[in-house]
Amino acid sequence: MGRAREIKMKSQDIVVLLKLVSLHTELFNENSLESKLLKISWQFDDWSDSEEEYFEEPSLIGKYIERRFSMRSLESDTGISKSQVNLSLKRMTDVGLVKLDRKLAVPKTNIKALLEFLAYGIRYVFPAKEGELARGIATSIAAPVLQGKLMTSGDFSPVWPYANGKSKGLAIEPLHPKVFQAVRKDPRMYAYLALTDAIRLGNPRERNFALDTLQQLFKTTI
Repeated sequence: MGRAREIKMKSQDIVVLLKLVSLHTELFNENSLESKLLKISWQFDDWSDSEEEYFEEPSLIGKYIERRFSMRSLESDTGISKSQVNLSLKRMTDVGLVKLDRKLAVPKTNIKALLEFLAYGIRYVFPAKEGELARGIATSIAAPVLQGKLMTSGDFSPVWPYANGKSKGLAIEPLHPKVFQAVRKDPRMYAYLALTDAIRLGNPRERNFALDTLQQLFKTTI
């Protein structure tokens, strides 16, 4: 029997998986794609002045979808280089955490598998611990998505160290150094990553609450 190929997961893979979830939610769940495309029509060189003509040209929708899921776009959205995004997608496809959406022909996160990994594996594979006092961006139970829902046991809340951050607390190393770029224009990514930190860092009650919250947020994408 041949030896199974070893696949070593990297923390950036989680960022890419969460970004795919966010993209699918943005494009196919929150509002109609047609409405969203009308707002960004200026991006297309071959756009007509007539909205009616747009709706008769479905290939424009395909162009926009292809652009949003391109390596260049994912690099811009996550701060992770195109080559590393590509490697992440290959790794995650090999282990079943990414699958191809057959209808749309774009990569899609296997949410059920991701939730299983977050529930049982991430705090062992990518553990987190509190460091020194620092200024930064609130994460875990201190982030807006969980703020006021769970009581903190200490005087200081967890933060991602960031010189321009508005919060002060105990430093938590983020999953990837470029998470600030990933969350800057995407509040869903901020919520997803902060909840992931609560699972990596928290006690059983905090982990379970964060996981339940993620499940609720992911529901529209499954």
